[in-house]
Amino acid sequence: MAAWADPRGQELFRRPELGAIGQEDWNAGFGALMGVEPKGLMARYLHDAWPAYPVLSVARQARSAGIRTAVLSNSLGRTPYDPCAGFGLEGTFDAVVLSSDHGLRKPDAALFKVVLDRLSLSADECVFVDDSEVNVEAAARLGFTALLGLDEQVVARQLRALLRLPAL
Repeated sequence: MAAWADPRGQELFRRPELGAIGQEDWNAGFGALMGVEPKGLMARYLHDAWPAYPVLSVARQARSAGIRTAVLSNSLGRTPYDPCAGFGLEGTFDAVVLSSDHGLRKPDAALFKVVLDRLSLSADECVFVDDSEVNVEAAARLGFTALLGLDEQVVARQLRALLRLPAL
């Protein structure tokens, strides 16, 4: 936590999210801050990062009902370790927008615009869920219905209600 709270550590998270450095450079920099072996550090750091399965279930249900869906993520890259591998994001969502692919990161309005363009929707037609208050506030300012998602069961219920989807 001390390395993450350090301004150098925070910058080391921003840089791969912007696509400015790759995971190997992140591994080296963050490993040095933490005083640990850098080899494979990103994989070790994210080894137990799992998606919110109840929310993924709602996304699948919404897409089956004809509602366009997207993932917008501040990504730490996908090579050599892909934290999204095996989650079927491309098959679950109509658009998958990762910050590192666009040189932008949430809460930048331009990254939200990428999602809107991919979905051919306006912000007022969309629901945005995030676990960061800063990102939720940015989405709300842009016109999204924005939810702070800290409990995946609560978010799944809220999404089903907003989208008028039946409980499974």
